[in-house]
Amino acid sequence: MVTALLKEIELQKEYLSGAPINTIYFGGGTPSLLPEKDLLRLLEAIHKNYTVNAGAEVTLEANPDDLSPEKLQILKNAGVNRLSIGIQSFHEEDLKWMHRAHNAQQAKECILHAQDAGFENITIDLIYGGPTLTDAGWEYNVRQAIELGVPHLSCYALTVEPGTALDHFIKKKKVPAVDADKAARHFEQLLKWTEEAGYEQYEISNFALKGWHSRHNSSYWQGASYLGLGPSAHSFDTQSRQWNVSNNALYIKGLEKGALNFEREELTPVMRLNEYLMTALRTSAGCDLEVVAERFGSDKKSIILKESGQFIKKGWMRQEGEKLILTPGGRLFADGIASQLFF
Repeated sequence: MVTALLKEIELQKEYLSGAPINTIYFGGGTPSLLPEKDLLRLLEAIHKNYTVNAGAEVTLEANPDDLSPEKLQILKNAGVNRLSIGIQSFHEEDLKWMHRAHNAQQAKECILHAQDAGFENITIDLIYGGPTLTDAGWEYNVRQAIELGVPHLSCYALTVEPGTALDHFIKKKKVPAVDADKAARHFEQLLKWTEEAGYEQYEISNFALKGWHSRHNSSYWQGASYLGLGPSAHSFDTQSRQWNVSNNALYIKGLEKGALNFEREELTPVMRLNEYLMTALRTSAGCDLEVVAERFGSDKKSIILKESGQFIKKGWMRQEGEKLILTPGGRLFADGIASQLFF
């Protein structure tokens, strides 16, 4: 797999047209399992084939049970400067229900170990709305993250994807269905607690102390081009999107022959406008009507402004100059609001 990735890094070096790299993100699967030599090989290949800005944000997703003091030092020495840790919860009951490999003690200890190793830029994932998570338990999770000094939080409501084991268990009534009212309540509590602690909700699910926004994720929401490497990885050049074959064996086999294996989709102006609406409304910056007019035409701006009136009246959206921004109440319905504005 690593050899195939190295080959794809080389073959795709023209995709970004020589634009400098501001962020590198090791995600999907469990990249914290990579041995040091393989992580170094990948980073060296990226620096060899692309122009990487000094001070680029280099993030690696990790499971708490992988982050021993020794592993953290290896990551630090390799050039990783940001960790995204899949904590999910600080409660044993929740972690067992989610079939996580780590326990509650490891959830806390890995953050402390990371800080001891010199990592300041840390984000953790937390999940709310689950059947084992009480309101008090949710408050403990959020307070624990704040007290540990984690500068960035990504918080997601438990969702049930069709065809998954969780979906099957719910249908068989082996586990309770997701409580939408509880999830909404947890979200509103989250907004209150994080605001009190000085975190900014700069995107629906993302909260950061001043100066700790995710540069990588922000580039997605701002519509910047990006290159994805590896099975199932997606790439975007502002005009089209492409995604690699998802099958590991087929991915490796193609690259052994020096061939890329992906599908490509050209994005129409309407598709790009709808994507802009979907992502922009999820952020604290909101939808910029001037950007809409410049990229897609003043007629589209007028239509969006007119259709947004219904949400402004409901108190779900506010207009600040040329920007349309969702209110805290509107953020509960962000995707639905965006879809109603679609063309």
